[in-house]
Amino acid sequence: MEPVKGPTNGINSTGELSERISQRIEESKDKGFDRLLDETIGKVSTLQKEADQAIKELTSGEGDIVKAMIAMQKAEISFQTMIEVRNKLVNAYEEIMRMQV
Repeated sequence: MEPVKGPTNGINSTGELSERISQRIEESKDKGFDRLLDETIGKVSTLQKEADQAIKELTSGEGDIVKAMIAMQKAEISFQTMIEVRNKLVNAYEEIMRMQV
């Protein structure tokens, strides 16, 4: 039986898939929460800069309105998600602080 073709990112079998998942888990263990948070904030910032650039291109007459709208929506969704994660972290911290030892 031939491997499935399509968007598999070079994965040809279940064994390869589980191997890649194991590699990703090991990589994430090395990073730590603070690095993960920094990377995520950086990605949100990048999306907002891309949206700003798309808007500037649109206002100068060079850009595409569809591209600008998509960039703006990506930036908005990623920012809202980051805010919700922050809110959950703050709530978790406050709950821990209320616990009696």
